Amino acid sequence: MDSVAKIANKYQALSARLDEATLRLWAAVEARHLGRGGVSAVAKAVGISRTTIYAGLAELDHATLTTLAAPKQRVRTQGGGRKKLTRKDPTLLRDLDALVDPTSRGDPMVALRWTCKSTPRLAKELQAQGHAVSQRTVCDLLAQMGYSLQSTRKTREGGNHPDRDDQFQHIASQVAQYQAAGDPVISVDTKKKELIGDFKNGGQEWQRKGTPEEVRVYDFIDPGLGKVAPYGVYDLTANQGWVSVGIDHDTAEFAVESIRRWWQEMGQPLYPKAKRLLITADCGGSNGYRVRLWRLQLQKLADELGMTIQVCHFPPGTSKWNKIEHRMFCHITQNWRGRPLLSRKVVVNLIGNTTTAAGLRIQAELDENTYQAGIKVSDQELAELVIEREDFHGEWNYKIKSRVSMNIA
Repeated sequence: MDSVAKIANKYQALSARLDEATLRLWAAVEARHLGRGGVSAVAKAVGISRTTIYAGLAELDHATLTTLAAPKQRVRTQGGGRKKLTRKDPTLLRDLDALVDPTSRGDPMVALRWTCKSTPRLAKELQAQGHAVSQRTVCDLLAQMGYSLQSTRKTREGGNHPDRDDQFQHIASQVAQYQAAGDPVISVDTKKKELIGDFKNGGQEWQRKGTPEEVRVYDFIDPGLGKVAPYGVYDLTANQGWVSVGIDHDTAEFAVESIRRWWQEMGQPLYPKAKRLLITADCGGSNGYRVRLWRLQLQKLADELGMTIQVCHFPPGTSKWNKIEHRMFCHITQNWRGRPLLSRKVVVNLIGNTTTAAGLRIQAELDENTYQAGIKVSDQELAELVIEREDFHGEWNYKIKSRVSMNIA
């Protein structure tokens, strides 16, 4: 049982036998015993204000300094004292609720709908309506009404494609078949581009007190260092990953080159007899299903490796379901939190040293090649590709076969 629950139990047992002054002193003693945060904990457990507890602490300190018995104080009768503001002002809660949630409970065009709903601003709006409230009172009232400070949460994924669940099942089925046969299955994606230099990076890291890492105030790109685009390849079966840290455009050519490097460094040693490869990817970006250059480069890779490359794209608006997002990229972000990415080498080292208790291992390498943006693939080039599209959403699910192995056969 936590301290708040214990204090609440004590209060239930003693409240009927304590007068107002004694209760105030008892609450102060409990708060002092808890130490830091004790006043808030007792106020939450007992339901009396922090101001009252602080008054009790002051009385305790005065009694300690004088070492004299405190004079007999007048005790208010039951029900005495100042009445609750909500009893004297019956419309207060309704008006506050309308300000905090105007869309469903008040006027959706109220001015406060388009401003930050801070407690000082809410108090000012209520005062303008004739309510005698302070910022502190607004805080207490909001808590009573079930409100709390909250940030936004990423849960909406955009449009819900009617075949979304069927495509998920199709991908799961294909992955299971490949894994059962001992063939490689990878999840690919580009992590967001990162500024290189002494720029602020989200998160916190342990440092000596008063010595935070100093970074620039403004995030203007450093012309000499630029940005990097980490493209990741995650092996679903081996729980291993490869990241190519690109310094140029994030193109389909860069994406396929990253897959090629993964195969040469990590894939081929694990799957020496593999004749096929399954790739799960998002619908957009450099590896999107509408990107002609993506398919052209995959054809070149299939010819080079002499294997069939099967691709399954996640439906639109479901990129966060891609395994690489929550099995690899999230751990990379956690590993470099609160650290400025001072150089490309720092990025490579931080990615390469990312591990997890589940055994994740990542290799990273800088890709200093240049990749031309805006390359056009002609209809004739597209017609020369050996693509076998599946009956179910052939635009999302397709195989690219090696032209070299076909000619040999």
